[in-house]
Amino acid sequence: MKAFYYQVAGHIFVLQTYGMEDVVCELKQYEPFVVEPTDDVLFRLTVTDEPMDLSGFQEEVKQDDDGQSIVAGTVAGKPCFEFWLGKRRSSVLMVDADGKEGVVSVENNRSFGINNALMVLYALCTADKRTALFHSSVVSYKGKAYMFLGKSGTGKSTHSSLWLKHIEGTELVNDDNPVVRVEDDGTVVVYGSPWSGKTPCYRNVSYPVGAIVRLSQAPYNKIVRLKGVKAYAAVVPSISGKRWDAHQAEGLHETENLLAQCAKVYHLECLPDEDAARVCLAAVVE
Repeated sequence: MKAFYYQVAGHIFVLQTYGMEDVVCELKQYEPFVVEPTDDVLFRLTVTDEPMDLSGFQEEVKQDDDGQSIVAGTVAGKPCFEFWLGKRRSSVLMVDADGKEGVVSVENNRSFGINNALMVLYALCTADKRTALFHSSVVSYKGKAYMFLGKSGTGKSTHSSLWLKHIEGTELVNDDNPVVRVEDDGTVVVYGSPWSGKTPCYRNVSYPVGAIVRLSQAPYNKIVRLKGVKAYAAVVPSISGKRWDAHQAEGLHETENLLAQCAKVYHLECLPDEDAARVCLAAVVE
């Protein structure tokens, strides 16, 4: 057995293989996150090519996104996830009862299946640790990070690209799946991750969050500060998690409450133009 250790947002996890070490060569995006072996780990994921017994599988939720699907359910009371790419199942993830050990059976597109299994297991295991995996595009500017949220197709990546093009000193942190932690002192920090959607950006960096900005399309550019319930409602839809599970939902709710209280949250109605980036910049950067 070969074990590979990675650290994302301060949480260490292990990928284990038995005679399939070559699969790690396909996961180049994890290389910036490699750390030394330790016993203090968040979870362990074992890779196998042995088929899973899915008899008795009970589907709970299915999520489709641009040709990719995740089917979540249970087998004998244990969490189970199927990952599909188009019409072909890529892999199956089975998680033990306490959520700290997982086995992923790869069938097709090995790197896709393992990557998704790691991301899902990470989200499950950090739900009660003031940590959230976001659907967000993030840029850094003058030592702080600015997160752009919104429904699929709203223009998160487009808005980041406007900052990169028109605001000197801006850098891309992550374009789809950054990780956010709320520290004990209330500081909100965003981290790069091995998960970044269609835009390859796998940087092992972290920044205090300057602002979280929810975008919506409009024929004008206007930004307003959100507080309280409105701030909470703005961040919740962009956080990944198993909300139909009571324990998971409770942990996510605590993190979301803290984010609404500790981070500056805005709503930007905008066009996809330079002025949108400038209007946003003027409002959110101190």
